[in-house]
Amino acid sequence: MLAFSLLFAFAIGCVVPLQAAVNNQLKVGLGGSTLLAALVSFLVGTAALAVLALLTGQRWQQLGGLHQLAWWQLTGGLMGAAFVFGTTLLAPRIGVAAMVSLIIAGQMMFSLLFDRFGWLGVATRELSTPRLIGAACLLVGVLLVNFGDRFSK
Repeated sequence: MLAFSLLFAFAIGCVVPLQAAVNNQLKVGLGGSTLLAALVSFLVGTAALAVLALLTGQRWQQLGGLHQLAWWQLTGGLMGAAFVFGTTLLAPRIGVAAMVSLIIAGQMMFSLLFDRFGWLGVATRELSTPRLIGAACLLVGVLLVNFGDRFSK
């Protein structure tokens, strides 16, 4: 099961640049509107999730508990919308590799903080030397992806 989870996480990572490129082409097809492209992307995703929920027999009545949730528990959709909008906007401007490297760097930095402090109920893990070295290597990679060509001239 761990191997599947690791491969699935890797596959999700592979989809991020593809999603940005596809959504950029969607934007082009919609006359250049980043906002409308993000909206259509979310509509298609919402429809896909609804079909999957139907196919897997999810209990729709559980949605009745939405009013009992804290407001911040509903912000994941806003974050997802910002992600899709942002990647659709940035991919053609700064390039997919630069964009993804910076996204991964941000994810790594905040992930280490989430692990260290157990924010929002995630399991805690210490900031060990190997983990910090890995994060530093990732940051060096981000710098090389974004500025490395300046050194080759």
